[in-house]
Amino acid sequence: MIFAVEEINNNPNLLPNFTLGYLAADTCLAESTTLLAAMAMVTGTEVHLANSECESVPTVPVIVGDTRTSSSIVVANTLGVFDIPMVSYLASCVCLSDKRRYPLFFRTMPSDAAQAQAMAELLRLMGWSWVGLVSADDDFGRFGIQMLMDALRGSEVCVAYHEVIPKVYSKTTVQRIVETIQKSTARAVVTFLIDQDAKALLEQVIHKNVTDKQWIANDAWVTYGPVSVPHNIPSLAGTIGFALRKADIPGLGAFLARINPSLSSTDSDPFLRELWDTLFGCSLSAGLGGTPCSGLEVIGIGESLYTDVSQLRITYNVYKAVYAIAHAIKDMLACEPGKGPFLEGQCPDVLRLQPVQIAHYLRQVNFTTPLKEWMNFDENGDPPASFDIINWHVTAQGTIEFVTVGHFVSSQGLNFHIDMDRVVWGGGNRHKVPVSVCSSPCPPGTRKAVQKGRPVCCFDCLPCAEGEISSKTGSLECIRCPERFWSNSNHTFCIPQQVDFLSYSDTMGIVLSIVSAVGAALTAAAFATFLYHRHTPLVRANNSEVSFMLLLSLKLCFLCALAFIGQPVPWSCMLRHTLFGISFVLCISCLLSRTLVVLVAFRSTLPGENLMRFVGPAQQRLGISICTLVQVLICVLWLTLAPPQPTERDITDNWGPKIILECAMGSVVGFSLVLVYIGLLACLCLFLAFLARKLPDNFNEAKLITFSMLIFCTVWVAFVPAYVSSPGKYTVAVEIFAILASSYGLLFCIFAPKCFIILLRPEKNTKKHLMAR
Repeated sequence: MIFAVEEINNNPNLLPNFTLGYLAADTCLAESTTLLAAMAMVTGTEVHLANSECESVPTVPVIVGDTRTSSSIVVANTLGVFDIPMVSYLASCVCLSDKRRYPLFFRTMPSDAAQAQAMAELLRLMGWSWVGLVSADDDFGRFGIQMLMDALRGSEVCVAYHEVIPKVYSKTTVQRIVETIQKSTARAVVTFLIDQDAKALLEQVIHKNVTDKQWIANDAWVTYGPVSVPHNIPSLAGTIGFALRKADIPGLGAFLARINPSLSSTDSDPFLRELWDTLFGCSLSAGLGGTPCSGLEVIGIGESLYTDVSQLRITYNVYKAVYAIAHAIKDMLACEPGKGPFLEGQCPDVLRLQPVQIAHYLRQVNFTTPLKEWMNFDENGDPPASFDIINWHVTAQGTIEFVTVGHFVSSQGLNFHIDMDRVVWGGGNRHKVPVSVCSSPCPPGTRKAVQKGRPVCCFDCLPCAEGEISSKTGSLECIRCPERFWSNSNHTFCIPQQVDFLSYSDTMGIVLSIVSAVGAALTAAAFATFLYHRHTPLVRANNSEVSFMLLLSLKLCFLCALAFIGQPVPWSCMLRHTLFGISFVLCISCLLSRTLVVLVAFRSTLPGENLMRFVGPAQQRLGISICTLVQVLICVLWLTLAPPQPTERDITDNWGPKIILECAMGSVVGFSLVLVYIGLLACLCLFLAFLARKLPDNFNEAKLITFSMLIFCTVWVAFVPAYVSSPGKYTVAVEIFAILASSYGLLFCIFAPKCFIILLRPEKNTKKHLMAR
């Protein structure tokens, strides 16, 4: 303070022709003595005038101080009655920003709200969502923690515990607090403590050998020498915290070293006697005992705590407080008569400074310090917040070094910067950011589920349901996939739902296509064989015309299976069912006609019977045509009234949901009539063939038809339950299998034996052999 006053008085540009005076008093770190000292100053009863040239005891119009919040509250409340402003350089309680209670209180120390905001920003940046809090049982601790909680509101940071160190505490109380810290899973510990409380807490931390915590220190102890001793390194190395901005005040070190008893009166300056006794262990006053000083003692710059100007933080706040008052007086001197801020434009009387007038101008100061820092007071009397982010590094000599690794400035919005590459962390791994969370972040594909009765930071990670995804870490909810999309196996993104139908690219589709093509080829081969040998007795005896029609219908049966393969479209849905119904009716009609011919041929050999006139070629063609036309009529009505149409159906199997493309029947009655009509013809044919089963052995046509129809009926009876129970494309596959199985049954049972005789046993292809019994 004295250095700043002298620097201002020696500056001809700041307060020309105006000299600042000062009065200094020791508060003795107690509220009562602080108030007594302040009252003595403002009432003019103070008798110790250090380096003052005033001829009489002055009445102080403005006070610089105090250091502590509790003392500042007491003094501000008392001096407020006299309208005397005060500028504190260290009291940080946010409660002092209440202008209704403390209208004349100013400070160059940022409010705890700014430090709490900086701490909250650090916690969020580091991802420490599970933290412990330790505060002092005073206004500083209570309001500091409250500001921190307000700053964390709405964030994902939760408090694992909050311990309060009482004003009067025992060793047992502090041990219990340390045990809570030690047992908690929260690795980050935030403190709002004054230096003495921090020292008491950390002594027990060292004693308990707590080495896995990351300490976040407040400004009161982050650069406090008594706790940064080498013995505490295992527990406290890597501590990070916020300190007032460090400044390098030019000339201060030399000024502090220039003090000398020969330049001052030791009787009027008790500080000088105490300083000499502390630095040199001698006494300046004769007769007070102890070793007398020689008078040749010299104070070296940086040789003691007194002249150490490497950590000018609180000191710089005092420097700014004096300059703020000086600039307020400068503005008072610049007032033009008639344009002043007071009644009828009056200007202040600078010869008799009034405290209220100084307070008025203090509210409006706006200047740049000699260190090029902008300074003003806001509506609450608070300065712009400016903090250094301090990190405790261990030097090669095994000592703690306070390293500035970042800054926090609130003068122009929130400006938080930290150099992560320079930070050394606490809690074990010095080069890796400690993890302090209650629950690890939920990975993509899961969502948070808060644990009952615990803070929101403690949660379980539940996998997303089928059809839902979460693509980000720490998702609160899973998102439903849009229509026609589904979640992948990890539930991290939506994929198009699989469209499932029996295609030609499927293995099953390929196999069925090959089987169908082979059946059509074998049918064509049988057709060619019969055509080539059409004049042989075996072909002529089997009614070659009906045989050719039967082979043609069988070929259509094989080929209609191909219509069931591929993506359903309107024309394919109508084609597959009509082709299936008509080709099978044509096939069974031909068999029915041949069975009737066989029966009538053998019955007509009996005396008095002449039935052959009813089963001639014309009658056979007519019968086959009528039977087929009935099915054609059913199909036409079906396609006209309610034709089969492609449709979609959602199913879920072991591989997830699928969109099944299939052909809807359109009319269940139409489809049923087609099947029932085929079934009736098949049963009638089976019945007639069964009646003709005992015909001569060499003419076994009826037996072959009987066996083929047994296969046909068995396949289609088994088809019904298989068709109903098969999912997705397997429904179509079952239908194709039934078509192919019954077609192969007819082909092999009826034509394979004949082709075998025609091609491999031509000696049996004679009329004599056929007529033999």
